Amino acid sequence: MLDNPRSPRVRAVAKLAKRGARSETGLFLLEGPQAVSEALAYGAELLVELYATPTALERYGDIARPAADAGLEVEFVTEQVLDTMADTVTPQGFVAVCRQFPTAVKDIFAASPRLIAVLEEVRDPGNAGTIIRAADAAGADAVILTGRSVDLYNPKVVRSTTGSLFHLPVAREAALGDIVERAREAGLQVLAADIKGDDLLDVRTAGVLGAPTAWVFGNEARGLEDEHLALVDRAVSLPIYGQAESLNLATAASVCLYESAFAHRS
Repeated sequence: MLDNPRSPRVRAVAKLAKRGARSETGLFLLEGPQAVSEALAYGAELLVELYATPTALERYGDIARPAADAGLEVEFVTEQVLDTMADTVTPQGFVAVCRQFPTAVKDIFAASPRLIAVLEEVRDPGNAGTIIRAADAAGADAVILTGRSVDLYNPKVVRSTTGSLFHLPVAREAALGDIVERAREAGLQVLAADIKGDDLLDVRTAGVLGAPTAWVFGNEARGLEDEHLALVDRAVSLPIYGQAESLNLATAASVCLYESAFAHRS
């Protein structure tokens, strides 16, 4: 059992909370039983190391079998060691080290997608992860983060996806102009969620949402810059019927993605 929180091995795992260490190693942190279970089910070959407290493994015994089937040894650690490794304040007994596995943008469009989410300068990791989760739930084919957005493998992004990171292709560090060009070549219209756009209800009534679509979501505070809005086919706004000043970005993205999913299945 690993019981020294200052050991080089423990410190190497903890360093993966920093972008520099992730870039250098090509690895990232995975925390909690849900994320570990999804990784074992959908990407077991990506897992490099798996650590757990004895109490956690006893509580989530269904993790041991798929880990063994993947040839992955569960290494026991103390609570203090797990606290050192984890990025969260109250970790749930499991920490894994996983290989990064971004999808190439060209491969996403080569697969003839009908619905994708594009994140342009989305900086909040919770928003980014939640949009990936919403895209997964809405049946989207992929998510693309531009180079101006938060790091895909930021621990808070990974946690916020609650395992959806392993369910659909996700690309990163792309340029918005290139994404828009590739989307049009693949037969997708490009819509932007923006407060200055057309009312979503009018767009839905006009039948626009039934076409294959790449939705672009911009920065939490500023939205999309004018030069980026000029790239898209149409901007769409979500009406505010109550007194709220605005909608959270991830909430707005969820609505847009589900509106397209409904239209595609009607």
